[in-house]
Amino acid sequence: MSAVRGRHNRTHPTFYWMVVPAVVLFFVLHTLPLLQGVFYSFTNYAGYGEWEFVGINNYLALFRDDRVLDAYLFTFQFAVVATILTNAIALAIAVGLNANIKLRNTLRGVFFLPNVLPMLVVGYVFSYLFASVLPVLGQNFGIEAISSNILGNESLAWVGIVVVAVWQAAAFNIILYLAGLQTIPTEVYEAASIDGAGPWRRFWTMTFPLISPFFTINMVLALKNFLMVFDHIVALTNGGPGNATTSISLLIYRGGFQGGEFAYQTANAVVYLVVIVVLSMFQLRFLQRREVAA
Repeated sequence: MSAVRGRHNRTHPTFYWMVVPAVVLFFVLHTLPLLQGVFYSFTNYAGYGEWEFVGINNYLALFRDDRVLDAYLFTFQFAVVATILTNAIALAIAVGLNANIKLRNTLRGVFFLPNVLPMLVVGYVFSYLFASVLPVLGQNFGIEAISSNILGNESLAWVGIVVVAVWQAAAFNIILYLAGLQTIPTEVYEAASIDGAGPWRRFWTMTFPLISPFFTINMVLALKNFLMVFDHIVALTNGGPGNATTSISLLIYRGGFQGGEFAYQTANAVVYLVVIVVLSMFQLRFLQRREVAA
């Protein structure tokens, strides 16, 4: 009897053949390069030629490098602002698109369109708007802040990057929030209406708590993606003016592949990987506890 039960419980080899190739590919294409990068972070390898072990000197030098500290400051400022704006705007639009309005399906397609557009194309289009269209409007209406190209202004260039990043990232978040809103039974809203709850009260006491898991995943993914911002900056400012909009990813790319700092920037990448993982785990646990409290 036990032998028969054992045969029934045995996993068919086909499942292993479906899983093992993916695991091998992941290890070869992802884990192995990661381990190789960690190894080189303890050397003085420039990306070519000979190298020697330097211990943790690369890691210690990161804390004395003003370029790294400035890049961290800009990246976190950008990521926090963009994450909050993206989720606030996406949630508001999703609530509107979930209502019984005319052309609802068409509008959903329109709002999702930015997500499928190539970032470089979007970046160059917005570069033209910031450089040519907005200054004309600013001069005609007497708005000093946009009377010149904001991407050439050290104080305002990051605002332009935030605008483009939020505009494109909100599209994906809208889809996730819409999926969450459609899981709420209509009977819940009907019961709340009978109790006399207004739209604002229904949103805060019913809608938002019920879509909390979608809010959590959107916040975690948005912050993680914005912390790794790269192509938005390349398309809009290329890190300028000066180094005002140089993100950590751009600094690692430039120094590692163009500046002969392969080992040093690899150490920077390892530290940043740890920072993102720890921050994402903390954010996930904090938001999940808020879901339980709600």
